[in-house]
Amino acid sequence: MEHASSADAYVQAKVSSVGALLMKRGWMELSAAEKDAFFSEVNRAIHGTHGVDAQYAGISFLESLVCEFSPSTSSAIGLPVEFYEQCGASLELDYLQKFYCWAQEAVLNVTDKAIGLVATVTELKVFSAALRLMFQIMNWEFHSTANGAYDSSNCRTMFSSGFRRHAVLLTKYECVFVEPGPTWRDVLISSGHIDWLLGVYGVLRQKLASDKIWSDSPLAVSARQLIVQFCSLTGSIFPLDDGQMQKKHLLQLLSAIIQWIDPPDVVIAAIKDGASESELLDGCHALLSIATLTSTELFDDLLKSFRNYGTLQLLSSLTCEVVKAHALANDEEVEWCSEPLDVLLETWSVLFGQTDLDKKVLASDGIDAAAKLFYTIVDSQLKAAAASAFDAEDDAEHFHASVSKRDERFSLYAIIARVAADVTVPLLMRLLSERFALLHQGKGITDPTCTLEEIYWILLMTGHVLTDPGEGETPLVPEALEVRFLDVNEAVQHPVILISGSVLNFAEQSLDSELRTAFFSPRLLEAVIWFLARWAGTYLMPFKSSERHNFNPGHEDATQNNNQISRKALLGFYGEDERGKHVLDIIVRISMTALISYPGEVDLQEITCYQLLPTLVRRRNLCAHLIELSSWRNLANAFANERTFFTLSARLQRSIAETLVRSAFGMQISEASNLYVRDLMGPMTTYLVDISNKSDLKIVAQQPDAIHMVSCLLERLRGTARATQPRTQKAIFEMAVAVMIPLLNFLEIYKNETVIIHMILKFVVDLVDAQVAFLENKETAILVNFCMKLLQIYSAQNIGKVSVSSSSSLLSQVKVEKYKDLRALLKLLTNLCSKDLVDFSHTFGEENSTDIAQVVYLGLHIVTPLISLDLLKYPKLCHDYFALMSHMLDVYPEKVVELNAEAFAHIVGTLDFGIPHQDIDVVSMCLRAVNALATYHYKEKSIGKEGLGTYAISCQGLNGEGTLRHFLQLLLQHFLFEDYSSDLISHAADALLPLILCELDLYQRLASELVERQVNPAFKSRLANALQALTTSNEITSTLDRANYKKFRKNFHNFLIEVRGFLWTK
Repeated sequence: MEHASSADAYVQAKVSSVGALLMKRGWMELSAAEKDAFFSEVNRAIHGTHGVDAQYAGISFLESLVCEFSPSTSSAIGLPVEFYEQCGASLELDYLQKFYCWAQEAVLNVTDKAIGLVATVTELKVFSAALRLMFQIMNWEFHSTANGAYDSSNCRTMFSSGFRRHAVLLTKYECVFVEPGPTWRDVLISSGHIDWLLGVYGVLRQKLASDKIWSDSPLAVSARQLIVQFCSLTGSIFPLDDGQMQKKHLLQLLSAIIQWIDPPDVVIAAIKDGASESELLDGCHALLSIATLTSTELFDDLLKSFRNYGTLQLLSSLTCEVVKAHALANDEEVEWCSEPLDVLLETWSVLFGQTDLDKKVLASDGIDAAAKLFYTIVDSQLKAAAASAFDAEDDAEHFHASVSKRDERFSLYAIIARVAADVTVPLLMRLLSERFALLHQGKGITDPTCTLEEIYWILLMTGHVLTDPGEGETPLVPEALEVRFLDVNEAVQHPVILISGSVLNFAEQSLDSELRTAFFSPRLLEAVIWFLARWAGTYLMPFKSSERHNFNPGHEDATQNNNQISRKALLGFYGEDERGKHVLDIIVRISMTALISYPGEVDLQEITCYQLLPTLVRRRNLCAHLIELSSWRNLANAFANERTFFTLSARLQRSIAETLVRSAFGMQISEASNLYVRDLMGPMTTYLVDISNKSDLKIVAQQPDAIHMVSCLLERLRGTARATQPRTQKAIFEMAVAVMIPLLNFLEIYKNETVIIHMILKFVVDLVDAQVAFLENKETAILVNFCMKLLQIYSAQNIGKVSVSSSSSLLSQVKVEKYKDLRALLKLLTNLCSKDLVDFSHTFGEENSTDIAQVVYLGLHIVTPLISLDLLKYPKLCHDYFALMSHMLDVYPEKVVELNAEAFAHIVGTLDFGIPHQDIDVVSMCLRAVNALATYHYKEKSIGKEGLGTYAISCQGLNGEGTLRHFLQLLLQHFLFEDYSSDLISHAADALLPLILCELDLYQRLASELVERQVNPAFKSRLANALQALTTSNEITSTLDRANYKKFRKNFHNFLIEVRGFLWTK
């Protein structure tokens, strides 16, 4: 306070921060009287007793104090976590509201001068600082029990009144409800404080309207931040009055905020003329906050209280103007309008993105608002498309955004379109028809570039409106499209059917070579292929069993019946009849055209291979018709026998092979499926064997053409292996046996071609993964022997290239390549392990079967020396390694114990590396591995056997310490004193129980030392009692059965709750 007039603001801020930190450090030691006396002095300063400079310093200090006490922004000072929690709870309960009131009073003292425009610079700084402090307090994570909690009746009341009880998950922005509780009602609501703040900002805004930079001043920014934060105010601060007070609160805010964003055209024009966009952006955030609190109906009704239109209409008009500005913005302008557009689209998503809204009847003006907005979106984007049609891609970054960004925005546009689907779908249909007609009318006369670019955009938009991505799920017809066309009685008149037919007819034209040359550029065909992939997954021969129940007790039976008619039209029009088969045939022929007639167009080929073709083989009923088509047979025959497909990249050939083999799923007879696979892969297998048998193979193999051919064939084999199904397993295994010797030859010949080596390893990994569960004893022995030879050859070639001594640096390309190979080998061993877990062969459990455990044990001897701790820094390799270790120690601990001292020490060292890892999955696998080791040792010792033997007494690399003693100390240290995820508690408990039982004397000694180290008597007593309860409460016993594990998990969880607060420091 004495140096408050210092001109060095940075030093003042740092002093405030240090003062706040020191205050927190001694918070629990200060008495209530001492705190009150201290804050009394701060309050006097804030009231201006010591001058304006001291007033500003006092407010800044409180701002630093609130920031320091807040859990999310507090500094680490090496004290128990419990201390931080107690400090925060104490400040919230005793002082937070006082600080807010002091800030209010400080602002009130300066308000008249600020409004009269006679305030000094320092007084305006005080005004801004006080508003910042209030915002900081409103940003607090309120937890005080004095705030009260919602009971079930309160939840029902709030829901029925149109307010959401739980925060909405937003795509880009964080949704946080401000819930200070009923004790704040008088301060914030009843006192008229918010109304006063809105009034002051409104007056200043009006008086300084001519100052274009005022809205970016600290005072204006701080005031708006606080106002927007008040838009998220909810919870028990409002009484149980059916939401009336909260509605009044939001109306009050909206009536002021609307001045920042209305009329939208005037606001946008001003920004283009040089005004700041900050008010617009804050206004958009305010609308988003209100939308996250309210139902769609209530959101729309708010503005109707004082305007002759609803909030949705305002939102629509505002979004329209921002969309138009964004569509035509140059590189400098796009920056200011991108964020408001993102916020507004997020608001639409919150209001209409929930599936239950599809079944509700929206007011006509809300539908009109959505339709108006979508029309503007389409119109603006078509203008932008036409304007950028002749631009190079690098010069049209705005329109040619990344695919993920484009799809994200189009998905939000689709939500808006579906609200008014009865208007927007016919609109898209009309636009497509007009442009299709323009193409044919101007054929050979006018340049179609602009029209084609517009069609490209409309196809993408139509695909998003008609379909959902369906990633990881079965794509379903969007419910909004089922309930918006209740007046449609005939399928052929359904707008969705009409627009689908129009696009299909246009797509079919690409099969005509003349029209393809005239209209279908690779870019346009990409859009066609993308549309067909999405559309076919949703509308083409859908499962009849995928019917959804549209029953809604609030709807009339007639409406339900109309819904069913609309649904039947959408799902049945392109069903398993001649019409559906014809469309399927068209799609297959278009796919083949895209792959053959557009050489070098990688993007087009990737969309075809990765999206469209896999969609066609995703469902069995579709495969059954697909496999009967002559076009599909032609595709398979060309792929198997013609060299045309070898011009595609090897990865694409893998995808095609997988798709073609998967289509055999549609055949009813198993032998027919195997015959189909033999015919498909037989020529390729024969060719690969012939290459390997060449007398001059070592010379020929190194030629670029030969390397490319081998790469393609290997990827085809891998795709075939990945497509293994029970009905095709036999033919695929025969194919694999035929190429085993050639692959071992290639492993020797191509030892310096890392790409080929990796392809061979990946093929074997996928082959084992797909086949091992189905193989009989004889077949299993063949596969296992092949794998062992492969491991031995690879190890001999690479033992000196990637080792513990040479892998300290991971920068070289060689080590990156070896990391990929080692990961493949680990997966191979893991897949071999699965034979003992899942076995569908007829010889399961018979004697003389292959000892998988012994095979994997030998594999570990081969692979382990190649893996260093540095290589484990690769996340994927790390995950695969510990997955194998966890499985081996859990299922075959006796085999792991047989490893030599160096190999066993390597495993222990890697577990040491994994336990403090940042990846929760890695840590949990390490804990399971430790649990398996300790459990094995305890059970073996219980029946008089050796267990871990000498490794329990001493292990290489642990300074003579036993393995179990080492892990017991490591886990206690980690889970008592270090940071970890709560998801690991159960895994840690399962590992600790057998460790404690094995090393009870060590545990008791460690517990005693831990208690003695506590200086605080209260902490010492709590810790002693908690340690006692850990091993005695819940009738815990010395057995390792399921019930005892469950009891110990509960004990350990309670133990950590009791002691972590004062043991863990930060």
